[in-house]
Amino acid sequence: MPHLPTSFTFAEPCAGDGRLITHIESLSDSACGWASDIEPQGDDIFQMDLFDITPDDLSDCDLIITNPPWDRTPKSDYLLHRIITHLSGIKPTWLLFDADWPHTLQSSDYIKRCVKIVSVGRVKWIEDSAGVGKDNCAWYLFDANHVGQTEFVGR
Repeated sequence: MPHLPTSFTFAEPCAGDGRLITHIESLSDSACGWASDIEPQGDDIFQMDLFDITPDDLSDCDLIITNPPWDRTPKSDYLLHRIITHLSGIKPTWLLFDADWPHTLQSSDYIKRCVKIVSVGRVKWIEDSAGVGKDNCAWYLFDANHVGQTEFVGR
């Protein structure tokens, strides 16, 4: 939260059941102005493929914040990388995914859009489970207009 503006409106294009929206709104003076998912699991979330989202759709939002699918294999047509390109071309975009990504050759074309990386370590994905996930995670801020170095904030 300290890396976000004090007050903002955001879009969540991979909203699922809306947990990330609820979490962000409970911790900040912010509001979700757009909630969609290809397979929505909540009444306030409408069905839409994120690649169909246009700048006009998000004209009332300051940021995009989401936990996208992490798949970046040829079989998925490099889904994560297409998400980075599409969403960061619309608005500054915060994405949560694995922390190893910047250390891969695959990241070289996309890291240019990366304004900031905030390491968060292992995330507890299932509320009542005893453990946490096995992947270290980070929040990445992407912006198609970014020029310069990427800021890294460790834990």
